[in-house]
Amino acid sequence: MTYFLRRLLYAVPIALGVTIICFSLIYLGPVEPLDAVAPDDASPEELARLKVEYGFDKPLPVQYLIWLGRAAGGDFGVSLFTRRPVIEELLPAISNTMMLAMSATGLAFSIAFALGILAAYNNGRILDRLFTGVAVVGVSIPNYWLSIVLIMIFAVELNMLPAMGMGPTGSRDWAWDVAHLRHMILPAIAISAIPVGIITRTTRACILEMLSQEFVSALHAKGISRARVLVHVVRNAAPTVLAATGIQFGHLLGGSILVETVFSWTGTGYLLNEAIFKRDLPILQATIAVLALFFVAINLVVDLVQTWLDPRIRRT
Repeated sequence: MTYFLRRLLYAVPIALGVTIICFSLIYLGPVEPLDAVAPDDASPEELARLKVEYGFDKPLPVQYLIWLGRAAGGDFGVSLFTRRPVIEELLPAISNTMMLAMSATGLAFSIAFALGILAAYNNGRILDRLFTGVAVVGVSIPNYWLSIVLIMIFAVELNMLPAMGMGPTGSRDWAWDVAHLRHMILPAIAISAIPVGIITRTTRACILEMLSQEFVSALHAKGISRARVLVHVVRNAAPTVLAATGIQFGHLLGGSILVETVFSWTGTGYLLNEAIFKRDLPILQATIAVLALFFVAINLVVDLVQTWLDPRIRRT
């Protein structure tokens, strides 16, 4: 419990720093905050009213505290484009991105973990070179380019899978049925390429390090089967591999803007892309803040799970 409280305490200043940066976004753009929320033909009286309504007449620290208090209660303001509460735009997008990121992370981990173990146990052989090459290619290929290639092959040429959208008839919400799952296949493959490469290389390095440890030689000397030795090796390598997987999951939550745009997947990346082009600052602020806080929370959870798998971490 002490370790958990200490790690939680470390996460608090990081989260506050994230909120400060997100709040500052409205002042870092080329347009004045008041001009961004006011109509083009606003009169001086209306500008004065909006200035008071949005709190722009107060000092910056007070504005930040007001914004933080509202954001903590789920009130991120109103979208400048749709005039709907930001939270109503944000929650469905987070749900859609979370579904895609979890699917892609699960796919990447299941493939990469197996490839990393096989590469490590065949160190220097043809399988090691092959799987290492696959990992390098996965890390090097831009996911938006891979998205276009997948669409050309499986949607245009072979007509096997849908090219765009989250479901049939232009659906913008997720549902657990075959039609919606078919729409998820291509974007999940596209954004899982980089995690496959990173997790494969991480797994290979960790397994090789474990195989060089004295306890592995001792287990073999006692006549323990290779399968049981593999279990011990994997368990000792698991914390580092898990950390890499958790970080990749966090990256997928906020780093799939281009893939979601290519596939018209209405997640946070798609929402961010629209907010940037429409200069919808409240949407931009809220989306970046929530994704960044998710990343901080994921790192905290991964850290705690690592500690559960390897209690020695608590002493470091």
